[in-house]
Amino acid sequence: MEAKILLVDDEKDFLEVMRERLETRGYSVATALSAAEALQMIKADFFDAVILDLQMPGMDGLEALQQMKAKRPELQVILLTGHASVEKGVEAIKLGAMDFVEKPADLDSLGQKIEKAKEQKMLIVEKADQKRVLDALKRYGF
Repeated sequence: MEAKILLVDDEKDFLEVMRERLETRGYSVATALSAAEALQMIKADFFDAVILDLQMPGMDGLEALQQMKAKRPELQVILLTGHASVEKGVEAIKLGAMDFVEKPADLDSLGQKIEKAKEQKMLIVEKADQKRVLDALKRYGF
């Protein structure tokens, strides 16, 4: 089953090139030109991974990451930036990002991170489902 990805970047040309490259590798890719647009999209749809640009006008990637994780804790976010710093990377991981990638992203490496994100999300969702079943069984005395 192909991974469903949300790619978020304010640079339209970069967004289109990355979308095409990821789709040729078999991924289903939705795009957003802003963090605000991405937040609306994650309310309406489920994604295996979000690849999120760190520096965008308006809401930056770290703020968007916080809001995404608050709305969908199971969401796996990979931050992407052309302006990497160790401090930002550490902060991103502390806020719940699963990884941090510098532009231009190596597509083989990014593909591995996407597959890992999909696996992580599946584990989180399975655990949550098991907990709901156990809670229901306890509630009804089984």
